[in-house]
Order: sequence, then C-alpha cells, then structure tokens
Amino acid sequence: MTTFKEAQRIRSKNVARSRVPPKFKKAVSKGEQMLCSQLDLMEIKYEQEFRFNPDRRWKADFRIEGYQILVEVEGGAFCNGRHTRGQGYTDDCEKYSTAAAMGWTVIRGTTNQVKEGLVLKWIELAMERAKVA
Repeated sequence: MTTFKEAQRIRSKNVARSRVPPKFKKAVSKGEQMLCSQLDLMEIKYEQEFRFNPDRRWKADFRIEGYQILVEVEGGAFCNGRHTRGQGYTDDCEKYSTAAAMGWTVIRGTTNQVKEGLVLKWIELAMERAKVA
C-alpha cells in the first residue's frame, strides 16, 4: 500500500531547478570531417578549433602543428550561408586579415575543395614553403 507522502511525491510536478545549461561544442561539418581523415592519413598533426588571437574569441577550424598555418573550411558557399552574406563576409575578412597580419598563413577552402583534395594539397605546399623560409 502506498503512503500519502509517496503518493504526493509521485503526483507532484517536477520543479524547475536553476542551473547553467551546458555549453555545446560546435558541430563538425562534413568538410571538416573529411579534412581530419585526410590529415590523419597523411600523418599531419593538427589542432581543431584553435584560438589564434588572445584578444578576440576567433577560432580557426584547424591549426597545423609546428607551422604558422591556419585552415578554414567554409560551409554554405552555395546556399547563401553566413560566409557569403554581407556582415558574415565582412567579419570573416577582418578575422583572416588579422590572422595574416599576425604572421599566420590562412588557407580557405570549401567542402568540395576538401573533397577534391585541393585543401590538403595547399596545406602541403604551405608546409613545404615554410621549411624553405
């Protein structure tokens, strides 16, 4: 037999508890997943979501370890995504120009360019050029 207190607990509504919601990580795009696979296959070490400027919250999709190389995989290039609309494009110009002024080589490519292997080729060229300099 159920006691009154047990019945009351069962029927009572859940009380909303105040707590800070967890921060969710950015979903990794198909292009970023493909580039991870390509870099792993070529044994090129990298760091994802690299914060290259301590004064801003900007992050690059990839930083190639041991080199001043940042890689951005641009999504939404053909569907009016953030990177191709006015303010998003302007913000990206500021981010990439600041990175370049800080001495970073910034490689940008679309998902299709990652799929075709072009972005990997550009990374390898930049790595080779950095060795010569």
